[in-house]
Amino acid sequence: MDEQLHSLSRRLIELRIEHADLNVLIDRLALEQPLDELALQRLKKRRLGLRDIIVRLERACEPDEPA
Repeated sequence: MDEQLHSLSRRLIELRIEHADLNVLIDRLALEQPLDELALQRLKKRRLGLRDIIVRLERACEPDEPA
């Protein structure tokens, strides 16, 4: 069980880094002229998907509340 939690924690870190990298990339792309709206939409969709995965993994790592 500890190994699985460690693995989930590591995966969370990797996903958070990728999410942060996408934030930077999206910000840079938004400043470019002419604006590549399709690329921007794709990056934002990927970022949103990562956010969903991060939330699911965070919930899986949280201990169950006592009854």
